[in-house]
Amino acid sequence: MNNLPTVSGSGGLSRYLDEIRKFPMLEPEEEYMLAKRWKEHEDTEAAHKLVTSHLRLVARIAMGYRGYGLPIGEVVSEGNVGLMQAVKRFDPDRGFRLATYAMWWIRASIQEYILRSWSLVKMGTTASQKKLFFNLRKMKGQLEAYDEGDLRPEHVRQISDQLSVSEEDVISMNRRLAGDSSLNAPLRADAESGEWQDWLVDEEEVGQEAELADREELEQRRSYLQEALETLNERERRIFTARRLSDSPLTLEELSHEFGVSRERIRQIEVRAFEKVQKAVQKSAQMAEAPAE
Repeated sequence: MNNLPTVSGSGGLSRYLDEIRKFPMLEPEEEYMLAKRWKEHEDTEAAHKLVTSHLRLVARIAMGYRGYGLPIGEVVSEGNVGLMQAVKRFDPDRGFRLATYAMWWIRASIQEYILRSWSLVKMGTTASQKKLFFNLRKMKGQLEAYDEGDLRPEHVRQISDQLSVSEEDVISMNRRLAGDSSLNAPLRADAESGEWQDWLVDEEEVGQEAELADREELEQRRSYLQEALETLNERERRIFTARRLSDSPLTLEELSHEFGVSRERIRQIEVRAFEKVQKAVQKSAQMAEAPAE
């Protein structure tokens, strides 16, 4: 989709925001039908409408990453790439809205761009180091550790414990951050413009900490799903997995040949398996949310 609006030139961000506001938001039913048209018929016009209706979501998320010294136009562009990936993979029959599904893809795409762009973080960076990279500045602010140079030992221990990383990683990352770019550098020549660190957290609640929380929630949901699959018998699990969890779902016809039953029977088993999984997941979530006695 090369005909999407772009952020460019002086005042480009304001013009871009004005332009993407012209694209209408979609009602749930319209979104569902467009997603079905794209998934089943590869209707590019439907996909384009799905993407453009969510460009405001990308912009809102991208604003939370303004503090890394990178052109906002490129950050938005990377977020749009993530959005297009989300539209490509979105399954409207799973029962949730595109925005919910797309947020992870948008944030992941932006973060990968940031990690590629910053000289201090290489492609081989571990998940824990990425978590440290996106949270160290915030935690230093909470601890009021504003002094330049190394962190105090007690601060190192606190950050290490809270982020579950080694103290050596905390010390190393702090030194590399300090050496790569000054967070206290002014945004513009006038002193009243503020510093880069002032822009680390957007006014919207879509910062890096939210992205990490989303990932943890996703892992929790996967855990619930794995537990729920254990409630199915072997045939139910095979049909449910082949129809609902596969990147290339099998048709009712294919499964009817595999099990030697009618397509309608396969459909009934799929529906029953889905209901079992749904109930099991809901039960696991309720138990997790219940207060400990």
